[in-house]
Formats: sequence, structure tokens, C-alpha cells
Amino acid sequence: MTKIAVVLASTRPGRRGEPVADWVLKHAAQRTDAHFELLDLAQVNLPPLDEPMPPATGRYTHEHTKAWAATVAGYDGFVFVTPEYNHSYPGALKNALDRVYAEWNNKAAAFVSYGFDGGVRAVEALRPVMATLQLADVGSQVALSLHHDFTGFTEFTPAEHQAGALTTTLDQLVAWSTALATLRVPG
Repeated sequence: MTKIAVVLASTRPGRRGEPVADWVLKHAAQRTDAHFELLDLAQVNLPPLDEPMPPATGRYTHEHTKAWAATVAGYDGFVFVTPEYNHSYPGALKNALDRVYAEWNNKAAAFVSYGFDGGVRAVEALRPVMATLQLADVGSQVALSLHHDFTGFTEFTPAEHQAGALTTTLDQLVAWSTALATLRVPG
């Protein structure tokens, strides 16, 4: 069965992403076409990039990088749950993406973003990174506004239409993750 990681990108205290990731997982649990599980970057705790060789070489020397590579390799697709920080995405996510290379290749990515403007600039900053990592990012996304989808900017209370946006996004992600599996079959 297709295996999808819901990547919780924010690692800072008081982050708003935990209830968002829980909401994604709750909706995903109703599906029978893929298995979804949480991948919380705060729990992975990767240090800043410390590999002596570029990740594209695949020559990882540190155990934390080898473990991260094995984790990423175990998934067919990813839902990145990301806030928007300063018109981009969190440094912890950049570090996690940059640490390995081949393990991301020929997989699919989707985005659930949040912020004052729905986190859309974070997603726009992520799309070229996805292309470089050979991650096929789906067109549909969920953009959650701190004004409309969070009560008092803190309590996650998604607007009704967001469930439909999430369904469309997950439909595209599962379809692309499944289709790209044929490219990952060892020759």
C-alpha cells in the first residue's frame, strides 16, 4: 500500500502545526488507498547540515543522516504541513530537505500551509526545491488563514470548505505517489 508521511515542519515551541497535522491525519485515516503517518521534525531533531559530501553523492557519514535517509526512503509521498515564516518556510524543513537527495527522488509532495495569508508564499518557495529534489508536487493545496481558520489566531478551527480542499489535495497526492512508484522499482 502507498505510504505517505505527514511532515510537521515547524519545530518551535507554541507551534500551530500540531492540530493542523492531526486534522490532516484524521481525514487521511478515512481513506483506504494509502497509509498515512506523522513525521514530526521536532522529534527527528536533525542538527544543521554537517555532511562533508554533497547529499547527491549519497555518501552519508553521520548516523543521524543515515537514519534520516532510511526514514525518507520508506515513504512514497509527503504532505508537508508548514507555516509561513518571513515569506518562506521554516529552516528545520530546509535542513531536512537538503540533508539527503536520492531518497526524495520520484515521489510526490503536497502542501498544507498556514499563516496570516494562508502560508501560500511558503509553498511557492518550496515548489522549486521540490523540483530540484525530483519530488513531483501536486497542484492542489490547502492554505489555512490565521484570520479565518484559527480562532483568536491560536485555536485551529478550519472553515468548512477546507475539508474539500484537503480531500482534493490528498486525492492528487495518492494518485501521483502511486503512479511514481513504477519509477522507483530497482532495474
